[in-house]
Amino acid sequence: MLGCNKPGQIASQDSATFDPDGTAHLTRVVPMPSTVSPEAQKWLASLAQLKYGPQTLEQRRKSTDEWRARDSAEARRLYPVNVEEATIAGVRADIITPLATPEQNRGRVLINLHGGGFNSDSGSLIEGVPISNLAKIKVVSVYYRLAPENPFPAAVDDVVALYKDLLKTYKPRAIGICGTSAGATLTAEVAVRPKQLDLPLPGGLGMFSVHPDFTRPTDSQELFALNGFPGALQPLDPNRPPDSEYAVGTDRKDPVLSPLFADLKGMPPSLLVTSTRDLLLSDTAMFHLALLRAGDDAQLLVFEALPHAFWYHFELPETKEALEMMAKFFDEKLGR
Repeated sequence: MLGCNKPGQIASQDSATFDPDGTAHLTRVVPMPSTVSPEAQKWLASLAQLKYGPQTLEQRRKSTDEWRARDSAEARRLYPVNVEEATIAGVRADIITPLATPEQNRGRVLINLHGGGFNSDSGSLIEGVPISNLAKIKVVSVYYRLAPENPFPAAVDDVVALYKDLLKTYKPRAIGICGTSAGATLTAEVAVRPKQLDLPLPGGLGMFSVHPDFTRPTDSQELFALNGFPGALQPLDPNRPPDSEYAVGTDRKDPVLSPLFADLKGMPPSLLVTSTRDLLLSDTAMFHLALLRAGDDAQLLVFEALPHAFWYHFELPETKEALEMMAKFFDEKLGR
């Protein structure tokens, strides 16, 4: 159990007991961190006031669509770009372009794969618009097929088909792939497929809060909910795979589904981003370590005290910093 004291309240007493198998029962008072911006402190405080409860898939998609529309409009206000709808290799996408593209960037393109737990779209424009504006690069934001109607490998197949089409126009090293959460996981999954299909690898990967192992829960998944400390959190059995409508019917150690088990040697340069209250903090750190063990060029950014995918929240200075670092990475790696 993790508790959070009220503003101005002094922490009283912590406790911890342990079962013979090492299972911990914790009571902790966690003060508001002084190590993040005032804007982040305000946002963290607001998360505790939200109502949390189970949702049907229909309710989840409806609520996600509502705030996605609002936040997409905010992204376009803060980071002006051009957006056009398109279909590439039979896959629906948005083509996002800067208002002015530098000559040296005309041969570069970034594929963006949105988050949303593989069953909704939480950020196609929220993610793609700022990167296009900041990196001054074309972004193809992909509306891949969703579970449970289309479980693995449908989304992978969609993105690979689109990637193969882009290879007709762009050099592989000038193509990047990135995404947040489910989109980060899909980025890793898609990056494994070229080796199997004898295709050239892309020039860079951005995996922003990635889940590379569907076989078991990780430590951070046992500690944090989607919004960090607030929200319902049910203990997961460490000895069995968590339920997943995306992974249903697939061997959980399939190296594409769970890239942690893939041959990672020779993977493209990668940027991984997470934060210390991210439910996928452990997952992202473990995958970074796996890439380093394989001898790959992999960078890991860990932001302080913020929950999952905080970079969706444009009011935070930390978001501005994270987005600028993401854009800088692709500017330095693509086509090099």
